[in-house]
Amino acid sequence: MADAVVKTEKVVKEYQMGANVLRALDGIDLEIYAGEYISLMGPSGSGKSTLFNMIGALDLPTEGKVYIDNQDMSQLSQSQIAWFRCHKVGYIFQSYNLLHVMTALENVTLPMIFAGLSSRDRNKKGAELLELVGLGDRIHHRPDELSGGQRQRVAIARALANGPSLILADEPTANLDTVTGREIIDLIKSLNVQQGVTVISATHDLKMLDVSDRIVDIRDGLVERIRGREEIEIQVGEVGGH
Repeated sequence: MADAVVKTEKVVKEYQMGANVLRALDGIDLEIYAGEYISLMGPSGSGKSTLFNMIGALDLPTEGKVYIDNQDMSQLSQSQIAWFRCHKVGYIFQSYNLLHVMTALENVTLPMIFAGLSSRDRNKKGAELLELVGLGDRIHHRPDELSGGQRQRVAIARALANGPSLILADEPTANLDTVTGREIIDLIKSLNVQQGVTVISATHDLKMLDVSDRIVDIRDGLVERIRGREEIEIQVGEVGGH
């Protein structure tokens, strides 16, 4: 088995809601390995988005540990966490999070500025990434000149900007129609296979089933079960039969 890229140990996350305490995560133990495509699935309020934020260092647990590449996230300073987010992780959001005043190329190259690349290197790499996601002829278009699927492709190219080892995709198909959603899933899977990048997706989308190596079902802040490739293939057959 490959090394664990992500490891959580007894992760608890609590939020103060007035006089009450909401426990969003209730002691999550999970290991995710290099090159895997993992889908976090569960109903709204299950804790999957909270776990997603823990793994991406977008938030820190109330209790427990999160390790990325054997590094304890709680031991990092704010500047070290910022470096980690910039270089180690690529983020894909359901709302794309593109800057509308910028072209596709400018959106993709923005993280490269923080990584210290020169303007020439940024533009060259940005154009190559947009070509990779099928938008080589749209590099100078702004988001409002692109379809939803094209915007998500720009977001995927941006996620790859600094050569991350981990891609975090939060409901990447939620705002897309069925056909476009399938195209985006297949694109993310192809990048997972071709570039060896680990993908963790928080999703409701059953189309994620057949591209996942494992599905982690989250319910009431706990890992309810983990489904492996064999179980997934059976479910894909059932879904396809309807």
